[in-house]
Amino acid sequence: MDWINTLGLFLGSLTANTLASLSGGGAGLLQFPLLIFFGLPFSIALATHKIASVALGLGAAYTHIKRKSFSYQVALYLISVGSLGVVIGANIVLLIPSNIAEKLLGGMILCLGIYSRYKKQLGQRELPLNRDTKGWFVGGLGLMLIGIINGSLTAGSGLLVTLFLVRWFGYSYKQAVALTMLCVGLFWNGIGAIAIVQAGAPVYWPWLPALLLGSFIGGSLGAYLTTRYSNQLIKICFEILTFAVGIKLLF
Repeated sequence: MDWINTLGLFLGSLTANTLASLSGGGAGLLQFPLLIFFGLPFSIALATHKIASVALGLGAAYTHIKRKSFSYQVALYLISVGSLGVVIGANIVLLIPSNIAEKLLGGMILCLGIYSRYKKQLGQRELPLNRDTKGWFVGGLGLMLIGIINGSLTAGSGLLVTLFLVRWFGYSYKQAVALTMLCVGLFWNGIGAIAIVQAGAPVYWPWLPALLLGSFIGGSLGAYLTTRYSNQLIKICFEILTFAVGIKLLF
């Protein structure tokens, strides 16, 4: 691969992961199709994207940990319940027709974006909800279900987690994005990548350095912008990404 293609992959990965880190998910919207556009078959592109997406979580997590943007107890809870779902999803992905699953997920994400748009005050400040034993248990089941989606599909699960944290637990968008980037971007995606490789999915290693660099820098940049801008702007970015991801998965 010549330097022009390498530069194209890096810039595409940088753009996708900066937007994802700023809004709480959706890197697969651009990065995964980009790999297919450059000539990789679906299965190879999926495995390669999954591995590269771990660098997004690493870059974002570094910035959010340094700025103490989240509770470590809540992060451990999200990692635990979601990771179980990711493992389940990685093992049942072949049992679900991907075209049907992606259309269902696309419709769900699109509805979430519309819901967020019409709820003007949603996620603008923290309003603690469902943080008792029952709330954490029910929330864990919901997050485990999203983890299954994460393990079996290419894009969109981070956006689901972000809005779930805002709506169910009452976090602000800034808090929800920070938790999503650490737990989903780093741990869920990392476990999913390991599961896919162990399942025998081929990875195109020559393209990984450019993708990993773009993902790491994009994750760090998006996390930095999250700490600088308001919940309102982050909410708008989230809604734009949900509309884009939802429409892509549907059509």
